[in-house]
Amino acid sequence: MSIKVDQILKVYGTQKAVDTISFEVKQGEIVGFLGPNGAGKSTTMKMITGYLVPDGGKIEVCGLPVEGEALATKKKIGYLPELNPLYQDMYVREYLDFVAGLHQITSSKIRVEEVIALTGLTPEADKLIEQLSKGYKQRVGLAAALIHDPEVLILDEPTTGLDPNQIIEIREVIKALGKQKTILFSTHILQEVEAICSRVIIINKGKIVADAGLQELLESPLPDNLNIVSLQPQANSLEQVFRALTGTTN
Repeated sequence: MSIKVDQILKVYGTQKAVDTISFEVKQGEIVGFLGPNGAGKSTTMKMITGYLVPDGGKIEVCGLPVEGEALATKKKIGYLPELNPLYQDMYVREYLDFVAGLHQITSSKIRVEEVIALTGLTPEADKLIEQLSKGYKQRVGLAAALIHDPEVLILDEPTTGLDPNQIIEIREVIKALGKQKTILFSTHILQEVEAICSRVIIINKGKIVADAGLQELLESPLPDNLNIVSLQPQANSLEQVFRALTGTTN
C-alpha cells in the first residue's frame, strides 16, 4: 500500500480540522481528494508529507511510518503544495538543478532536462521564475516535485492558474504518471477528476463523507431533501454528488 492513513486527527484550538479519518491508496491509483474550502484537504496532505504532525493516528508511505521515518518517507514523495514556494530570483533551469542537488541526484543535468520537457517548460527554461506567468510557475513546482522520480505524488491544486490548453497538457502528464506512481491530488475543478480519476475521496468538516470508485459515486442515489434534477435519469454529475455530500443545496 503506497499511502495508508489510519484514524488521523489534527486539532487547532477547539476545532478538529481533520477528525479521525482513514483511507488507503494503492500503487497505480490516481485518487481525487475533494472538499469545500476549510474541509481539511490541505491539512491531510501536509500530514501525509510530514510537514504537519498528527495529533492522533498513524500514516504510512510505501510501508514506512511517517512519524519516525520522516526523511525516508519524504524521499518517496513528490509534493506540490497549494501555495507553490519558489525562489523568484532564480532561473528555471537553475532552480531545478538546485532542487536536484538537494535530492543528491546523479546525472542531475540530464534529469533536469527530462522534467523540463515533461512539464512543457522548454520555452521558459532560461527565464527568471519571477518573469513567468502563474501557470508556468505552477509547472515549475510540478517539475520540482517530479525531479527525484518519487513513488508517490501529493498534488494540492496542481492546475491552479493554468489556461484550458495547459490544463489539458498537465492532465495528460498526470494520467501518464499515474500508470507507474501513486497520485493523490486535490482540485476544485471537478471535470479534472472525471477526466483523470477512477476513485474519489470527499472530505467535509474534517470527516470523510465518501470514498468510492467514480462510477459508483455517480450512480449513488442523492438525498431526497436535495432539490436537484439530474439531466441523466440513471447517473448524477460529480457536481451534484459533491453538493449533496458537502451540504450545499442552493
